[in-house]
Amino acid sequence: MANAAYIYDAVRTPRGRGKQNGSLYTVKAVDLLATSLRALMARNGLSEPSKSALVDDVSIGCVTQTGEQGACIGRSGVLLADLDESVPAVTLNRFCGSGLEAVNEAAAKVAAGFADLTIGGGVESMSRVAMGSDGGALWDPTFEWRYGTVPQGISADLLATIGGFTRDDVDQFALQSQRKAAAAWERGEFARSVVPVLDMNGVTVLARDEYLRPDTTIESLTKLKAAFEAMGDQFGLDDLARKRYPHIEHIRHIHTAGNSSGIVDGSAALLLGNEAIGKSLGLTPRARIRAAVSTGGEPVLMLAEPVSATQKALKKAGMTIGDIDLFEVNEAFAAVPLYFAQQLGVDLDKINVNGGAIALGHPLGATGAMLLGTVLDALERRNLSTGLVTLCIGGGMGIATIIERV
Repeated sequence: MANAAYIYDAVRTPRGRGKQNGSLYTVKAVDLLATSLRALMARNGLSEPSKSALVDDVSIGCVTQTGEQGACIGRSGVLLADLDESVPAVTLNRFCGSGLEAVNEAAAKVAAGFADLTIGGGVESMSRVAMGSDGGALWDPTFEWRYGTVPQGISADLLATIGGFTRDDVDQFALQSQRKAAAAWERGEFARSVVPVLDMNGVTVLARDEYLRPDTTIESLTKLKAAFEAMGDQFGLDDLARKRYPHIEHIRHIHTAGNSSGIVDGSAALLLGNEAIGKSLGLTPRARIRAAVSTGGEPVLMLAEPVSATQKALKKAGMTIGDIDLFEVNEAFAAVPLYFAQQLGVDLDKINVNGGAIALGHPLGATGAMLLGTVLDALERRNLSTGLVTLCIGGGMGIATIIERV
């Protein structure tokens, strides 16, 4: 019989702008990861080597595994964070779902009885390691034409067209994301989980998410140009997408830099374990994982997969959509949560209550782990019970995790 996998704690760094003018540009990805790991250990009385040695395994998500983020950054982070050398680590890549996949795999080891105490998390330095710089078949034109895959921006606009969303719909959603995130920071919604990034002298480099644009207005959003229209027209990508969807006469290009996720740096880590290890260490579980699933789907309309992933997770947990109190649906593009809400009949007031990646940014390999901590904090502050986290994933995949407070 499976063990219950409990979440004992969750931490993350602030998100820094993923450009050379971002505060975290001077911080290597391994240092970002070590920041979250050290904080997680210290907060739970596991900093001493003899205590950290109780961690059976560490799973870390990272998407662009090249250069500074190559060579199993998970293991490098463990060593730099001064965990006992006996603690192993693995680095995995499920594109934008990597951070949540890492947590799910760490939890699965606990549930299977193969581990007592694990860590799951993720890291991405988008300012120092450019997205796509690791190459791969997904970027190969031969592969693209064989399977009809298109860049995610084209897919986002296709999704919006199929869902019937207008430019005003996505801009209004983006505006609300900015407002909710700014208000959440003012209310202290992120205070429990966010740990500052320090330099080697102990001076604070960044203590607060810096991608937010609280002065955003609907007028400023309206002025932005569609980001993927020229790409779709000039390179024939719209035609390529319509090969799969011939009933779509014209793809409406409505996504811009203002209603799409931001490029940022950051890391996150969660402590997971069974009931016995928690009792032995004097730790109080905050939540248990009810279901953790991944799905594959049609690779052109790749951003629709959070719907099927959610349906699969609910079935695994023996729950219905009405059993979920709060949702975190990654705001890769505004159309993604809008389509999710439309297809599953979810009230937008229950989705991303503290804003999302449009306002806060999307540090690829870390985002899923961050969102799990975010929904847990939100559930606790509102005295609610269940939360679901889901992300769309490149190549036509989805991922979802359901947690329940204990």
